[in-house]
Amino acid sequence: MGGAYNLSLNEKSQKAITYSAMHGVGTPYVTSLFKQFKFKPLILVEAQCTPDPEFPTVKFPNPEEPSSLDLALKTADQHGSTLVLANDPDADRLAVAEKSTDGHWKIFNGNELGAMFGWWALHRLKTKQPDANLKDYYFLASTVSSKILKTIAKAEGLNHDETLTGFKWMGNKVHDLEQQGKHSLLAFEEAIGFMDGTHVLDKDGVTAAVRMAELVTYLETQGKDLHQLLGDIYDKYGHHITHNSYYICHNQVTIENIFHRLRHFNSEPDSYPPSLLNGKYNVTHVRDLTTGYDSGTSDHKATLPISKSSEMITFTFNNGLVATLRTSGTEPKIKYYTELVAKPELKDREELTKTLDEMVNAIVSEYLQPEQNGLTPRPK
Repeated sequence: MGGAYNLSLNEKSQKAITYSAMHGVGTPYVTSLFKQFKFKPLILVEAQCTPDPEFPTVKFPNPEEPSSLDLALKTADQHGSTLVLANDPDADRLAVAEKSTDGHWKIFNGNELGAMFGWWALHRLKTKQPDANLKDYYFLASTVSSKILKTIAKAEGLNHDETLTGFKWMGNKVHDLEQQGKHSLLAFEEAIGFMDGTHVLDKDGVTAAVRMAELVTYLETQGKDLHQLLGDIYDKYGHHITHNSYYICHNQVTIENIFHRLRHFNSEPDSYPPSLLNGKYNVTHVRDLTTGYDSGTSDHKATLPISKSSEMITFTFNNGLVATLRTSGTEPKIKYYTELVAKPELKDREELTKTLDEMVNAIVSEYLQPEQNGLTPRPK
């Protein structure tokens, strides 16, 4: 696992890193690995570092929920630590927060972390094997995750592949690639799941924690932090701005009607909405993984596996926005995942965010029609 990384950097680093196991199983594994990698001992969030099925210090034991990190951030502040790493209770996912020079904590989302983990995996490969044939290497991501690794792969000469949501799909894909003599650098999904390398063919929050500590230690030698690295990545490869949320709907018939309308927009099968806001933004590609329709293939058949039991339609627009509407397999939710993939020359993030917000609002009002359908917004 050490690769080209220089462990003496870890030994020299004075970085104080705070860790929470979120009342789960991660503590012994993460502390042991940090010791092997020569990092100084972690600052533990003591109240959350032993398994407790009651999860007494958090409303909901999911590190994607910002409030679940409150105690970890408080502990970090008390110890002068500027980096928080937190696993979920079964230690297969990783949350990361960094305190900026102005004293504010930034909790990175899964897509931002995927961008940085991908950059770091590629950097390590190029350092260790400068002559590596990048055509033999892959990035993978679930189809609702950021396209940032796809953009990096295209720019740097690697391969990129998408799978359905879930690491069983990515793990199987990585295994298939290995059989063909290909190598996977990183697989990730936006729900803070990361598979760095192929030691474990599943998301692994313990390895991810050490990889993130390595990255932060390396950046320290460059006089940078994670926030600056993320800015550099978007500056070079283009802004990738995401907006994901959901509506609650307990009525299965309503859900079926919403998606039926999208598939029969002109009263015929496979006729989807052609645009947003009366033609301001045009749809250039539609993929429907419920019916198997794909407007971008020669036979109009999707290449990814389809599932008739769940709803999932992806729209791509002429300005680079990709929007996926899907139902949850476990909860009464209609989820939407949107990302504006901007060209590198478009530097005004504020302007891009305005465009994204305008389009998301239009997708919700025109495609989901929450008022007509009695949908409940995500709780604040």
